[in-house]
Amino acid sequence: MSGKRILVVEDDADSASVLEAYLQRDGFEVAIAADGQRAVEMHSRWEPDLVLLDVMLPKLSGTDVLSAIRRSGDTPVIMLTAVGDEPEKVGALRYGADDYVVKPCSPKEVVARVHAVLRRTSVAEKSVKRLRHGALIVDLDAVVASVENAQGGEVILDLTPTEFNLLAILLKAPTKAFTRVELLEACLPDSDALERVVDAHIHNLRRKLAQHEILNVLVTVRAVGYRFRS
Repeated sequence: MSGKRILVVEDDADSASVLEAYLQRDGFEVAIAADGQRAVEMHSRWEPDLVLLDVMLPKLSGTDVLSAIRRSGDTPVIMLTAVGDEPEKVGALRYGADDYVVKPCSPKEVVARVHAVLRRTSVAEKSVKRLRHGALIVDLDAVVASVENAQGGEVILDLTPTEFNLLAILLKAPTKAFTRVELLEACLPDSDALERVVDAHIHNLRRKLAQHEILNVLVTVRAVGYRFRS
């Protein structure tokens, strides 16, 4: 784990310093954000391997920061909060937190959780290199989508980068309904395009899949957006 980047989002300077010292002792590179707005900015610019995120923050709440992080990627997030009731914990995990620690807590426990989450996500990343649905194969390393034919070979799909990204995002989380905004921000983060441009890309992707008899896998979720048919 040595050299991994940890972003500590904590408005209490003393708590942040203690966590920083313990993390650095274990070989982590640490940056600190004292408010939610700064956290979102640093996450985008610094690209940490994991975020330790306090729930109660100035400028932008921890929940809002978590939502922003999840819109842009899959960075592991451990929530830190003084609120220990079960609904709060379940809510944080539903929003996409990878773990949840109730304060006051031992810095050693937090560092142990960091190691555990990084190990877990590392194994998951290594195991998911090729996504599959029936004859459809999406190779995340090669950035290639293909369809397996009757002879056992693969026919490469002629997808644009945006179409490939849309397909990969939807196939990675087949039970999740993505809004158009989420898909647009994930596939075209620097674009000024309107969210309805996603519809055009989905239309083209459906057409290309249908040419190889991959039908009805991109489902429209009314008033929300799209999901992959699991």
